[in-house]
Amino acid sequence: MTEQIKFTATTILGRADKVIAETYREYTRSQVQQWLKAGFVRANEDVIKANYKVKSGDVLQVTIPKPEPLDLVAQDIPLPIVFEDEELVVVNKPQGMVVHPSAGHPNGTMVNALLYHVKQLSGINDVIRPGIVHRIDKDTSGLLMVAKNDQAHIALAQQLKDKTSMRKYVALVHGEIPHEKGTIDAPIGRSKTNRKMQAVIENGKAAVTHFQVLQRFKEYTLIECQLETGRTHQIRVHMRYIGYPLAGDPLYGPKKTLAGNGQFLHAKVLGFKHPTTNEWLIFEVPLPELFQKTLKNLEEKD
Repeated sequence: MTEQIKFTATTILGRADKVIAETYREYTRSQVQQWLKAGFVRANEDVIKANYKVKSGDVLQVTIPKPEPLDLVAQDIPLPIVFEDEELVVVNKPQGMVVHPSAGHPNGTMVNALLYHVKQLSGINDVIRPGIVHRIDKDTSGLLMVAKNDQAHIALAQQLKDKTSMRKYVALVHGEIPHEKGTIDAPIGRSKTNRKMQAVIENGKAAVTHFQVLQRFKEYTLIECQLETGRTHQIRVHMRYIGYPLAGDPLYGPKKTLAGNGQFLHAKVLGFKHPTTNEWLIFEVPLPELFQKTLKNLEEKD
C-alpha cells in the first residue's frame, strides 16, 4: 500500500525537490527527485518536475511508492562469534561489514551471516533486523550483542536504555589532546546542512561520551571512549565537536588523514547481565590488525 503526504508550502520555498526534502527530513533529496521523475509529485493537482519553483500557498502532494521487499537470505559469510548460548550471541563485527540489510546493502550483512551461522534469532525488530539489539557503523569494528529470542532481546535492550551495560571503544583521533580525560555532554540530531551526517544541535537527543587518553603520538591521540547513550555516529560527532575528529573518518574527519578502510574506531569491551542468569558477562577483543599496524607506525615516527 502506498503512502501519501500532503502539505501547504509556507516558509520553505524554491525548487520542489529541495522543499520536500527539507520539509520531510526522513527522505533524501535523491529519493524525492526519483519520485518527481516518476510523476509521483503534484502541486495544486498538477504533476510537476524537480525544477518547479514552489510558491507560498502551493499545495504539494507526494505519493510515496511502496519499497521493494528485501530478500533476506542466509549467507555463508565468515563471522567471528565470541560467545554463544541458548539466549544470545556476542559477535566481533569486522570493519566494512554492514549490520543489517537496507536499500543500499541488500545482502552480505551481519544479519545474513547470522541467519547462516546461528539461525534462531529474536523477531522483535522488523524482518530485516532479526536479533539486532544495537548497531555500530559499517566501518566501525568490534563487539555486538545479538538476541536469540524475544525475552532475551527485551532484557538486553532494557539494559541499554537503563545505561547499565558497558560499552568501551578505542579511537584514534587527529590532534594531541592535552588533558587526560573528559566528558562530552552535547545533544545530537540530524545535520541541517548534510542529511548523511549527524551534528550537535540545540534540540537534539541527549548524548554523553566519556573519554580518557591512552597514548599520544605526533599529531594524533589514542583514546578510550565509554558511552552513556547510543546515538547515531555519537563518538564520531562528539570528537569532531571538540576539535579532535577520528582519523580515517570519511564523513567527519579531514581529507588528509591516515590510510585505512574508514574511521579508526573499535568497540573493544562489552559488558552486560545475562538475560536469564543475571550473571555479569564482560568481553574484550583486540584491535584489528590494520589498527595495530597503524599505531606501530605512529610509534616509530615519534
